Amino acid sequence: MMMMSPPQDPARSRPLAAGPMAALAVALLGSPSLASPAEDELVARGAEIYRNQCAECHGDDGEGTELDYPYPLEGDKTVEGLAGYVDEEMPPGFAEECVGEDAEAVARYVYDAFYSEIARARNAPARIELARLTVPQYRNAVSDLVGSFRPRAHWGDERGLKGEYYNGRRTRRDNRVIERVDPRIDFDFGPGTPDPEDEGFDKPNEFSIQWEGSLLPPESGTYEIIVRTEHAIRVWLNDDEKELIDGYVQSGDMTEHHAEIDLLAGRPYRLRVEFSKANQGVKKEDEEQPEIPASISLEWAPPRRAAEVIPARHLSPEWAPRVFVPVTPFPPDDRSVGYDRGNTVSAAWESATTEGAIEVAAYVAEHLDELAGIERDDPDRDAKLRDFASTLVERAFRRPLSDEQRDLYVARQFDGAPDAGTAIKRVVLLTLKSPRFLYRELSEEPDAYDVASRISFALWDSIPDGPLLEAAAEGRLSTPEQVEEQARRMVGDQRARAKLLDFFHRWLKVEDVPDLAKDPEHFAEFDERVISDLRTSLDLFLEDVAWEDESADFRRLLLDRELYLNGRLAEFYGADLPADSPEFDEVAEGMGDRAGVLSHPYLLANLSYTAETSPIHRGVFLARGVLGQRLRPPPVAVSPLAPDLHQDLTTRERVALQTSPESCMSCHGMINPLGFALERFDAVGRFRPEEKGKPVDASGLYKTRTGETATFEGVRELAEFLASSEEVHDAFVEQVFQHLVKQPVRAYGPDTLADLRGDFAADGYNIRELLVEIVSRTALVPRQRPGLASASE
Repeated sequence: MMMMSPPQDPARSRPLAAGPMAALAVALLGSPSLASPAEDELVARGAEIYRNQCAECHGDDGEGTELDYPYPLEGDKTVEGLAGYVDEEMPPGFAEECVGEDAEAVARYVYDAFYSEIARARNAPARIELARLTVPQYRNAVSDLVGSFRPRAHWGDERGLKGEYYNGRRTRRDNRVIERVDPRIDFDFGPGTPDPEDEGFDKPNEFSIQWEGSLLPPESGTYEIIVRTEHAIRVWLNDDEKELIDGYVQSGDMTEHHAEIDLLAGRPYRLRVEFSKANQGVKKEDEEQPEIPASISLEWAPPRRAAEVIPARHLSPEWAPRVFVPVTPFPPDDRSVGYDRGNTVSAAWESATTEGAIEVAAYVAEHLDELAGIERDDPDRDAKLRDFASTLVERAFRRPLSDEQRDLYVARQFDGAPDAGTAIKRVVLLTLKSPRFLYRELSEEPDAYDVASRISFALWDSIPDGPLLEAAAEGRLSTPEQVEEQARRMVGDQRARAKLLDFFHRWLKVEDVPDLAKDPEHFAEFDERVISDLRTSLDLFLEDVAWEDESADFRRLLLDRELYLNGRLAEFYGADLPADSPEFDEVAEGMGDRAGVLSHPYLLANLSYTAETSPIHRGVFLARGVLGQRLRPPPVAVSPLAPDLHQDLTTRERVALQTSPESCMSCHGMINPLGFALERFDAVGRFRPEEKGKPVDASGLYKTRTGETATFEGVRELAEFLASSEEVHDAFVEQVFQHLVKQPVRAYGPDTLADLRGDFAADGYNIRELLVEIVSRTALVPRQRPGLASASE
């Protein structure tokens, strides 16, 4: 008998501890307090059925077999749900061989022996693993390590840049006419002055403007900065000394200036722009000057987006310090279990850490006096530099140094170096190549400084800041309440916002969308600007739910009817907004029956083909990402049926035909009905009540873990079911946990996930509270929990 389990998570596909049958006998059959004689008989009967009919394909202990079913037999269904699955589906083609009481018996045995969460925890206990820094953690850590020696940036509530407008080319105080905050730099002054009614401007062909403030990038990556103007322009970004764009000499014709810069999300970067309009050539006072137009726009092209004027929401008139942004390339982290893990150490990674350390060392040496706050002629320069070096090592290691460590990492490097620059480079290289910097979870029992690191890496993917290290030094990180206090302080930081946005992108499978281009014959106006705007629309919605709304209610992600649209998107999707409006507004009217991210056009377009929808891709996303089901890969790759060969069939009918073989339906019986519920939205996410002249059938169903069947009609009913489903809540909590902690949730106890889900519900499904609760529950847990040592040996 072949009993196919619900699909598997590779994270749980580890070899089980020897003898789960024997362990079950001791834990269940051998303990009268846990099982009645009738239950004992039922389990024994199920064990016999399993040995005789199932083990040949699934292995003696549910570990799977190489040829027949190479996946562990484990999942999330209840005993009743598992029994119903066996009764109806197993074995494929011969379901009548194991029904009724036989199905119930084998389900009970399988569930208790190796299928359930408790069985897996008993047979193969998870533990908190030693881990190196992931690539984002390394980059954030070295950036914040350098940044810890600079003033803290402040990202206030005011948006835009501080602008100072001058009469003439000289930017002297007595020439300043206007001082204001401009929401963006996008002006067409024509042949006149910035304000023709202001008599302070008496030279239409001569005026200057300076804008200052800071810029906050939404994602980490390479940004293209673009300036369009006919006149002199200079731009400084994250550097007061070297211009990013130097267009000081201009011909008077419209010119585009381009430059690229790498930026890390979660940090504001100082920005300064100087613009000057003047007559070209030799100035002749007695000759009438021709009218010269003047305009300027400051744009950017963020990662995976088209160029746009930098919006006000990413600008602040507040000053920001310089940020060190490492650019050393690293090999990607392992993501085979669904989240980034620092579990592999390769030659490429070792080489990258060396190159990275060299990059940081060169930067620190170049900016040594500024970072250390020391004058070159200071008589105590050597002693102060050694103190600076000691502080740098302590912050990199996230704890105070012992005398022996101070001697090794600082004193010996200074004593043996010909000059301070060489000494500091050696200190940085030795520090950043040390396991004390590169690895986390080095201690079995976490002390206060380990706790501080767990908090900061969970929320920021970076090292602890000053207040957190101070709390560790003063013994204020020893209780969950003290941890919670720090987590609440830190969750409002821009770095926490950036990390949560990164989670959302990964959860929705849009973190790295290479190409959303569609068939121009069907969607001619769906161009790169529309695609870019849709990504912005999605991010604004995620930001609104998680940070702008006091409730931060997760269910809004599934239930909200509104879309964020600007003029271009409104025109494409048929909403009532001015076509030239650059601002995004929430729109519900005329958008069809929407439901949060489930019907967001960016997500739907990503889960579609170039001309047709894909209920399979959409269903897989819902099953895996939203419901937390473990889907095994299909046995063979199958190309979709060509629409041209079945012109009379709707997409739903073609998919049903393609996946009708019984070997397909073990998975597609779940996938297809979920995806069909989204069929009222086409390949670019526009609402469509009909396809091929037929009303769209958007009915669907889902069989829950408990064996009940939920039915729904369209995305609204689907969303209402999902928003109230404990399976969805479990899946969301576990995925957030993995993104924050980078460890399996079972390593923190068999009840941790259920407890977190219960707290999540009690807090009104508040996403920010979930972040705090995860940190509070995990920061103090030892790597080796009591009672697990013998089980894992």
